[in-house]
Amino acid sequence: MTNPDSNPALQIDYGPVIEPEIENLRALIEERFVLPDQIKPRWLAVKVLEGETDLLEHFLGVEDAQVLLARAHSIRLRLEAQVPEGLEIAIADRRYERVGRIVEQSLTRPKEPARSRAEQADRVVTHPWLGIPIFMMVMYLVFSLVVNVSEPYLEWIDAVISGPISNWAGVLLYSIGASTWLRGLILDGAIAGVGGVLVFIPGLVVLFFFIGLLEDSGYLARVAFVMNRFLAFLGLNGKSFVPLILGFGCAVPGIYATRTLEGRRDRLLTALLVPFMSCSARLPVYVVFGMAFFGRSANGVIWGLYALGIAMAVLLGFVYSRTLLRSSESMAFLMELPSYRLPRLSNLWIHVSQRTGMFIRNAGTLILGASLVVWLLLNIPLNASRLEQSAFGKVSGFVAPVLKPSGFGTWEASGSLLTGMVAKELVIATMTQIYLDEPGEAESESEIDLLQDLFDIGKGFIGATIRAGERFLDVFIPGAGVQLFKGEGEGEEEGTALSFVLHKSFTPLSALAFIVFVSLYTPCMATLGAIRAEFGGWWALFSAISQTGMAWLVATLVFQLGRLLGFT
Repeated sequence: MTNPDSNPALQIDYGPVIEPEIENLRALIEERFVLPDQIKPRWLAVKVLEGETDLLEHFLGVEDAQVLLARAHSIRLRLEAQVPEGLEIAIADRRYERVGRIVEQSLTRPKEPARSRAEQADRVVTHPWLGIPIFMMVMYLVFSLVVNVSEPYLEWIDAVISGPISNWAGVLLYSIGASTWLRGLILDGAIAGVGGVLVFIPGLVVLFFFIGLLEDSGYLARVAFVMNRFLAFLGLNGKSFVPLILGFGCAVPGIYATRTLEGRRDRLLTALLVPFMSCSARLPVYVVFGMAFFGRSANGVIWGLYALGIAMAVLLGFVYSRTLLRSSESMAFLMELPSYRLPRLSNLWIHVSQRTGMFIRNAGTLILGASLVVWLLLNIPLNASRLEQSAFGKVSGFVAPVLKPSGFGTWEASGSLLTGMVAKELVIATMTQIYLDEPGEAESESEIDLLQDLFDIGKGFIGATIRAGERFLDVFIPGAGVQLFKGEGEGEEEGTALSFVLHKSFTPLSALAFIVFVSLYTPCMATLGAIRAEFGGWWALFSAISQTGMAWLVATLVFQLGRLLGFT
C-alpha cells in the first residue's frame, strides 16, 4: 500500500482547509502510536480522513483505533461543513491536479492530436445540424437505386408471369379439361393476384440490400446517435430509433423491438409511431403509381412519401407526448458506436434472404388466399355483366363516396384499399385482378413453344441486367446510363401492364392523393395484432382509426389544394 504522500518528493498539498487537519491528525498518530517502518503517519492520516477506518484496526489494534477514530470523526465533520463538494472528492481533485502537472512536465503532446479517419467521418455524419440532412440524402440515394436498378427486372418478371407462365398454366388446365370457372380462378385469381405482387421482389431485394449495407457498415448506429437529439423533442431518446428504422422493413418486428425500451409509456409511444414508417409492402404501390404518372420525378415522389411518414410521426409524437402520453421523466441515452467496417457478404445475404423470404411466404399464403377470395367475390353473382355489379364491387361502392373528396372515390380504388387493410401487398394484387381482368374470360387453347419461351425468358433477363447496370451508373453519374423514364418521343414506354391501365381511373393528382393515403392509413392486420398483444386491444383500435382518419385528411388536403392550384 503506497501513496504519493508517503514520499516527501511527491507530497501533495491538499489546500488551506484540509491540510492543517491532516497535519493535526498526523501529529497525533506520530505522538501516541508506533507504526511499522513502511507506514508513514501522514499517509495513514489521509486514508482515515477518506473513510478507510479499517486500516486503523489493522495497524493499531482495536482499542487504540477507537481513540483515533473519535478524533478523526470530529475532524471529518468540520471539513464536510467547509468543503461543499465533499471531502473525498476534494482530496481526489487535488491528486488529479498533481498528476496532471506531472504529466504536463514529462509528456510532449502534439498541438492537435491526429484524428483517425473514423473520427473525421464521425465529425461529419454525427454533426448536430448536418447529421439529419445527410441521412435524408442517403435515403434518397437508396430509393433512387431501388427504383432505377429494380425497374428493368420488375418489367421482366411481369412479362414472364403474364406471358409464358400464364400461357403454360392455361394450356395445362385446358388439356386436363378444367372448367372455365376453375381456369378463371387459377389464372385470373391465383396467378394474376400473386404474380402482381411477386413482380416487386427485385425492388425489395435492392431495398433490403442497401439497408443491410448501411446497418452492417456501422452508419445506422450513428444515425441513432444523431436522432437522439431529434427524438428528445418527442419525449423519447435514441433507443426508439431502432424500432422505427425496423418499421421501414416491416412494422411487426418494429413493434416487438419496443421491448428494449425502458418504461411502458416510451414503448407505447414508439409503437404508435412505427406504422408511419413506410414498410416494404407499400413500396410496390409507390413504384406502380410512380411509373404510371410521375416519370423521371418518381424517385422524388417515393422519397417524399417516406419523408411524409416520418413527418407525420413527428407531428403525432409531439401531440401524443403532450396529451395522451404525457411524461415528465427524461431517460438518459448511452450507446457505444461500433467501428466502421466493410459489410460482410454473409451478413448481407442473411439480411436480404430472411426479409425477402418472409415477403415470398406471405405471397404464397396470405396473398394467395386473399386473391382467391377477391376473385370469387368479383365473380359473384355469376350473371353479373360488369365487375361493379359483383359482390366485391357493391361492397366497395358503398365505401367509395367517403373517398370522393380525396380524388379517388371509385369502387376499384376503395376495394383495393379495403383488402389492403389485411396486408398492404393486397392493394396491388386486387388492382391487378380488377383492372386487368374481365368476368367470364378464360384462357383458350393455344400451343406452347417451350424452347422459344425459355429463350425469350433468358434474353429478357440479360436485357434487364444491362439496363439495370446502365441505370445504376446514371444514379451516380447523370448521363452515364440511359434515363429511367423516357418522355414522349424518346422511346418505348416502360412499366408493368397495371401501370398502363391505371390512367383510365386516375389523374396524376388523384394518383398522388391515393399513394399518400396508402402511406398513412391503418396498419395491416399483423401489425395491429402485434400492438394488441403488446399493449391491448384498445390501443390497436386507436392506431387503426387515428391513422385512417389522418390518411383521409392529408389525402383530401393534397387533392383539394392541388385542384385549387390548377393541377390535374
